[in-house]
Amino acid sequence: MPVPVAPHRWPLLGHTPAMLTRRARFTDALHEHGDVVRLDLGPLHAHFVTSASLTHEVLVTQGAKFRKGAMFDKFQPYLGTGLLLSNGEYHLRQRRMMQPAFHRDRMEAYASTMARSAAALAARWRPGEVRVVEDDMQELAVTIVGEALFSAEIGQRAVEEVRRSIFTVIQQGMVRALSPGFVEKLPLPGNREFDAAIARMKAVVLQVIESWRADGADHGDVLSMLLLAREDGVGMTDRQTYDEVLTLLTAGIETTAIALAWAFYEVGRDPGIESRLHAEVDAVVGDRPVTFADVASLPYTKKIVQETLRRYPIWFVMRRTLVDVELGDIALPAGAEVIISPHALHHDARHFPEPHRFSPDRWTPEFAANLHRGAFIPFGGGNRLCLGNLFAQTEIVTTLATIASRWRLVPTRPARVKFTSAPYPQGLLMKALPRTQSWR
Repeated sequence: MPVPVAPHRWPLLGHTPAMLTRRARFTDALHEHGDVVRLDLGPLHAHFVTSASLTHEVLVTQGAKFRKGAMFDKFQPYLGTGLLLSNGEYHLRQRRMMQPAFHRDRMEAYASTMARSAAALAARWRPGEVRVVEDDMQELAVTIVGEALFSAEIGQRAVEEVRRSIFTVIQQGMVRALSPGFVEKLPLPGNREFDAAIARMKAVVLQVIESWRADGADHGDVLSMLLLAREDGVGMTDRQTYDEVLTLLTAGIETTAIALAWAFYEVGRDPGIESRLHAEVDAVVGDRPVTFADVASLPYTKKIVQETLRRYPIWFVMRRTLVDVELGDIALPAGAEVIISPHALHHDARHFPEPHRFSPDRWTPEFAANLHRGAFIPFGGGNRLCLGNLFAQTEIVTTLATIASRWRLVPTRPARVKFTSAPYPQGLLMKALPRTQSWR
């Protein structure tokens, strides 16, 4: 069958203006035009998949017939061939070598770092002060991922550089991904900022790797495990290790920081959700530090996390067909570009009634069990399932519980959204109140 073309197509520029100006409002509505809709990003033709079942085919059932798509090609000169961008046997080899760093038996130590870092952040707050919550959560996410990656003293410079540069890399990188190739060569401020941030991060991370090679000790961090990992007696080169470190930083900071900021906002503006969260945390944790063992005993907190991941996921990702593929009644030739959007799927009323309402209670075991495969993909799926998904969920639950045991965060104004690779909260101002104070 012919593939319907999405509305709002411009001559030469295609749908890029609609994507850059209307963002998720544009892509969330594409299901009205079919299960697969054609999008033109400048001269590039792509197929936007709006169906949950076809998304599951792209990610899982027929996942072996796809590789990373055009938007990832634009990142590769800067981010290398880490798990996010690599393909085929190389991707599977790197994934096998990295998996031990994210086994459940490592989570106890990571959760301790998470709880300690969240408690240190909360200890700096003062009653009644207004916090810029997205800044706090970005700082916290950088600290946690940075300490997990670089526990030794030599890694602190890398953590500081990550704190300075990583969000420039992520946000300007998405602009590049959506723009024609010539744009990244123009002397624009965003391009200069992106190039400088990449250069700084590369230099400092490679210095840390060089220092570790000279030291040779296992510091109990992720970097040590990457450098000690072997397959058939062969380890990673410095460049391979750097690519994986940068992948973990970009993938492990942005999504978690966004989710934490939005979770506190949604909890803070609903007294019913807030009181249930506090009651659960008080009963399970009390005033002691949160542990990894506590996570399983915080079901309502985990529902808040699930609903946050549903409501505020990444915008879209791309795949490319390796061979001819049939998606439903659409035949795609080898080399076709495919777009899937977690945001569009998570806001599809066919799967999530009242999709713009924040409702942790929707996540009953029955609802989750009956949810269509492909409808909820905060961490992707198939052999591309995010390796750090347990780390991220543990981090969000642990942080929520740690701060909720001490503070209430009350919004001082409605949230504003800046859409780049995901819905970023912008100027999310919340008043910090000790738990003993009333809701208003």
